[in-house]
Amino acid sequence: MQALDEIKATVRLALWTLAWVVTLALAKFGPQRLWDTQQVASWAAVAVNFAVGIGWIVAFTRFLRVIDELQRKIMQDALAVTLGVGWVVGFAYVVVDAGELVARDVDIAVLPALMGVVFVIAFVVGRIRYR
Repeated sequence: MQALDEIKATVRLALWTLAWVVTLALAKFGPQRLWDTQQVASWAAVAVNFAVGIGWIVAFTRFLRVIDELQRKIMQDALAVTLGVGWVVGFAYVVVDAGELVARDVDIAVLPALMGVVFVIAFVVGRIRYR
C-alpha cells in the first residue's frame, strides 16, 4: 500500500511539475509569439502560472508526506542545502551589484538554474551517504 501511495504521489508531482513548466513557458514566450504584447493575456498567463505553481507546491508537500523517512530525510537535506546556497549566492550578488563591483548584469535565470544543479548534487550526495 505504501509503494502504491508513493507512486501516485510521484505521478501527481510529475504532472504538476510539467504543468508548471508549460504555463511558465506560455507566460514567458506567449507575449512574443502568441498574443503580441496584449497585457491582459500576459497577466492572465502569469496568473495561471502562479495558480499552477501553488498546486505544484501542494503536490510537493503531499509527496514529502507519503515517501518513507529515509527518502524524506535525503530530500529535506538537499532542500536545505539548496535554500542556503540560493540565499547566500543571491544576497551576495545583490550586495556586489549594489556596490557596482561587477561589470555586467547577470541574468536572473542563473539563480534557479544554479539552485537546480545544487539540489541534484545534494540529493545524489544524500543517496550515497545513506546507502
